[in-house]
Amino acid sequence: MTTPSTNIPGPTGLPLLGSMLDLKRDSLGTYLNAHREHGDIVRFTAGPPGLRVELYAVFSAEGAQQVLATDSANFRKDNAFYQEVRESFGNGLLTSQDEDYLRQRRLVQPLFTRRRVDGYAQAVTGETASLLASWRDAPDATVDVVDEMTRLTLRAVARILFGVDVEAAVDVVERCFPVIGNYTLQRGYSPVNPPRNWPTPANRKAASAMDELYAVCDRIIEKRRADGDSATGDDLLTLLAQAESAEDGSLDASEIRDQVLVFLLAGHETTATSLAFALHLLARHPEHQARARDEAVRVLSGRTPEAYDLDALPYLTQVLKEAMRLYPAGPVIGRQTVAAAEIGGHTIPAGKDVIVAPWVTHRHPRYWEEPERFDPERFTPELEKERPRYAWFPFGGGPRACIGQHFSMLESVLALSMILRAYELEAVDLDVPVDTGITLRAAGPARCRLRPLDKEGEGNVPNG
Repeated sequence: MTTPSTNIPGPTGLPLLGSMLDLKRDSLGTYLNAHREHGDIVRFTAGPPGLRVELYAVFSAEGAQQVLATDSANFRKDNAFYQEVRESFGNGLLTSQDEDYLRQRRLVQPLFTRRRVDGYAQAVTGETASLLASWRDAPDATVDVVDEMTRLTLRAVARILFGVDVEAAVDVVERCFPVIGNYTLQRGYSPVNPPRNWPTPANRKAASAMDELYAVCDRIIEKRRADGDSATGDDLLTLLAQAESAEDGSLDASEIRDQVLVFLLAGHETTATSLAFALHLLARHPEHQARARDEAVRVLSGRTPEAYDLDALPYLTQVLKEAMRLYPAGPVIGRQTVAAAEIGGHTIPAGKDVIVAPWVTHRHPRYWEEPERFDPERFTPELEKERPRYAWFPFGGGPRACIGQHFSMLESVLALSMILRAYELEAVDLDVPVDTGITLRAAGPARCRLRPLDKEGEGNVPNG
């Protein structure tokens, strides 16, 4: 039996700062380079003496499965980054742990069954139709698909959450979320932070944004809870306010707000990333775009898509899965070890920060031939069965897998089918740089030129 090695390889970095500057400048590129040079388990040191930290990266599919699933109890969300997310967005499903998480999951899970989620399709298609109508007046017949998909997914998830109160929430979320997200990110990756209650400019700006966001959520929640059993809406907020069980009781107002904030964060930014990059990739690869459009036209025959169409659109689903392989919305997932862990022939000590990285594993040459090439054929059922389960994990995995993954796929496929049937897209920006926020985000424009099509996906329609 081979004894696990405690001598884990990794980049030396700078004498005083280790890999801190590389990780700050380009964390995703740094992880890719480290994988190529050092293998599936890599140790990073970062920060000045006295504040230096160790970070262990696990890049294999088998290692990711161990961290997220088989040994998940030994890898907790105890790192500094998750603590900052808790402080900003509450202790909802994304950040809660132990009994808090289990109780919340039991109460919320019934709201995310496939049957329930399929009922949200009309909100998605309605918002998509409005977006497509607005594109008729796009200057120079050109749109930035990142901005447009962010607007679409925010409006869709806000309508599903807030129902008739959607307009009261959307403007506040659009204004406040970027401020809170950037603030959380800066604190999450900084070795030293001033207390949040110190009156620094950054603290004051973020506190103002959080106060405004919390206030609009609290007003709508108070209204729903006051309606009680007489509430007739089928929006998610009404269902959250009514959720209860003999074992777990019900969610109080602050718990409902925490779930709403997490759903807003995870429910629009992640899906927007997947949709935007799917469109951009199709705009760069017209042969795949034509095939996806042909499928949408053939299946839908000019009608508005419904939830039941999802299974009849396999190529569109493959396109989205390949976009999520190349551009996973959660490119890095962090944990912290409770006890020492043996992974891939190495021992990671207790109490250490560990990451698994879909960004790297999705490009691992052991699982993906020519990994940088866009090829939806990778996701035929036959090829999916041949790969390890965690060669592709854009929704995380194990007991903490994203509760909204069916909703994300439903929203993405329905929206994409409508967009491709209405417009042909040509990429203006061929390369779109990315960086890491709380989720993956474009660091530059992803503009596409639009050519309107008729209802059958052919010919020209007057633009205006």
